[in-house]
Amino acid sequence: MNHQFGVLDVRATRQSIISQRRDVSSTNSYSILPVLTKIGAITSEGASLFHVRPSERPVFAFGPDGSGLSSLAMALSMLGYTCCSDLQALPGPEVEMLLAGRGDRVFDAYVNIGSLAGEARPLKERYPQAKFIITTGKAGIVDNNNLKILDDLNGADIAVLHLEASNKWQVVCEHLRCAPPACSFPELADLGQRKLLYGTIETDSVLNCKPPKRDKSPWVVEPRQWWQGIHSVPIEGRSSIAATLVRVSDCLESLDTRHWLLRDDTFTGNLALFRPSNIEFQSGLGAALSIRREPLGVREYSAASLTSRDRYLFGRFEAIIKASNVPGVVTGFFLHRDSPRQEIDIEIAGNRPDRLLVNVFYNPGGEGANFDYGYRGAASYIDLGFDASEAYHQYAIVWGPCEIRWFVDNLLVHWRVEWEPTPIPHLPMALHVNAWPSRSKELAGRLTSRRLPTTTFIRSIALEANRHQRPLSL
Repeated sequence: MNHQFGVLDVRATRQSIISQRRDVSSTNSYSILPVLTKIGAITSEGASLFHVRPSERPVFAFGPDGSGLSSLAMALSMLGYTCCSDLQALPGPEVEMLLAGRGDRVFDAYVNIGSLAGEARPLKERYPQAKFIITTGKAGIVDNNNLKILDDLNGADIAVLHLEASNKWQVVCEHLRCAPPACSFPELADLGQRKLLYGTIETDSVLNCKPPKRDKSPWVVEPRQWWQGIHSVPIEGRSSIAATLVRVSDCLESLDTRHWLLRDDTFTGNLALFRPSNIEFQSGLGAALSIRREPLGVREYSAASLTSRDRYLFGRFEAIIKASNVPGVVTGFFLHRDSPRQEIDIEIAGNRPDRLLVNVFYNPGGEGANFDYGYRGAASYIDLGFDASEAYHQYAIVWGPCEIRWFVDNLLVHWRVEWEPTPIPHLPMALHVNAWPSRSKELAGRLTSRRLPTTTFIRSIALEANRHQRPLSL
């Protein structure tokens, strides 16, 4: 079709003339490419790795509270910087290496770090090639603290970014000598300078085996023996997402259409097509998710997936599951979103039902930002100490703005804070539970077709979370 635009008579409208969906709301702002990806007609994994690295670094940004510092930090992340932001102080080893001028630091951009404000002059002297950005509030006035910083930075390469500027990408990208993303400049509520906590929670369930491969991107920290992430506490009331606290407890004896949708699509790594008929709801037993071998055109297998109708931002999500033990099959309980892609996973592979795979995918940006890089994420294996296919067990994800915790039968088995090794997903996500055959032998082993059909059982799902006010459209 791309070669026939000259002979096409096309008209575009800002609003949909024909409704695309009868069951949920939808818009006219979509592309055929994601659709082709979902049915497996094309693959998006060729662009999975973020290859662009900014050349102008390090970057330091200062400004008063409420001047758009959190938005600037997100913008720098979208430009490919590994950006630390909105803290009273940096972790000890990082600040020592920064002030010493060492190149093996974790970050290459620092925004709104309180302890660095008094180090502006040493930073300028240590990093003569550094880029500095000063943000201003609504009045566009540089406050006294920033005047002191500007005086210390006399002779440095500085840009001033006004909160109400209409050309923020232009200001930032011309200063950093890079091309702006196609999406809008992020507009987030300022997080403020959060207090850094010291000490960690140790969990000994991580397997001492070869760790899974991770994505290589600006938003995944390479392993360092001394690095333990950033453990901080959020400042209450600092969120730009409108949400309502809700509680859902469903024994899945029937399909509750107020909460759940049955999927009928697929994705590149899935050998099957999700079909609503592959989920059966039974009184006293819950939901049975089946995988069968059957030719369906785009796939040779069918599988099952249940998705929440709403999206949620932070909360506790739990399910009681009896997983499949067929090699090649994955049982999943996870939170996910696209544009930008973010995800928090619990997965059980059929070839190793005695271990848990936990994973986080992070991409930067605000709602609708087209950042969907990565297909490995940042995974870890957890020793369960039992076979998850032999009995029901409770699995839970507790997701907060500064940390994620994973529980099995109410016991903490894994815990991550910011930048250990990724930022914490910050946008609303849908809750999913599914069973599907994987193309990846590394993930779940080679599919043993002769053992199909196989079934994963979900006795119940419960959540207590902040519901995003805009419903999910599939």
